[in-house]
Amino acid sequence: MVNLVDIGDAKIACTVSGTGPPLLLMHGAEGSHRMFDAITPHLAPHFKVIAYDQRDCGGTQNPATPSSLLELAEDAKWLLLALGHQRAHVYGTSFGGRVAQAFALRHPRMVDRLVLGSTWPLPEALVTLNGEVVSEIQALRGRLPDSAHDLAGYFFPAAFLEANPELKDIFKSAQPRSERSQRRSHTVSDRPALDPRNLAMPTLFIAGALDQVVPAAVTMRMAADMANSTSVLLEGVGHAGVLQAPEVIAGHVRRFCDLSVSNDD
Repeated sequence: MVNLVDIGDAKIACTVSGTGPPLLLMHGAEGSHRMFDAITPHLAPHFKVIAYDQRDCGGTQNPATPSSLLELAEDAKWLLLALGHQRAHVYGTSFGGRVAQAFALRHPRMVDRLVLGSTWPLPEALVTLNGEVVSEIQALRGRLPDSAHDLAGYFFPAAFLEANPELKDIFKSAQPRSERSQRRSHTVSDRPALDPRNLAMPTLFIAGALDQVVPAAVTMRMAADMANSTSVLLEGVGHAGVLQAPEVIAGHVRRFCDLSVSNDD
């Protein structure tokens, strides 16, 4: 069941399932909490799983003004507090990993263990790290829905798409160009001057070896730059790992977070 949680100037759409220490899930650039549908059943026996829609995504209601990445970090804070949690494990994937970085840097005492999947450092633009692919993806997005199959090929390995042909059409449901999508694009391009090397909490990096969108080397380099981190490279997995290997990723998250006990029930 999707709930609307009032955090002041916005109503955040979220789902809460399972029991245990809270685990906050942060979705990618054009996603919603629904991207975690496949992994949540593997997490819910161990965590209270909180999946939500960021501003200008899914069912969240917010003012028609562009938001910054730091504002998204504040939304995460107020959402957790509204749900009665002072502290949580946090898992952000792709752009959600950037929101997670900002939240953890701004509110380190609210983050128990941090998991960053297929993401890149806050101060850097993905186009400078993977320019040719980013440019091609942007061109394909401009030709949706006709380009949905080609776009899916960047996010999923060919063998996975052949085994799951329904996912070839996943981008046909991407929101059409609108004022809302333009605001979201503005937010996604934000690059706050925060250095993830200053993250002090235990952090797990997860990357797909076949990721064409955010090359695994980018995510693994972040792990190498941080003292209190560990990393997992998933063979045969592309960018959208939570859709391709939900049970495997859930296992890594559970084992990593089970090493500590949350101070918040």
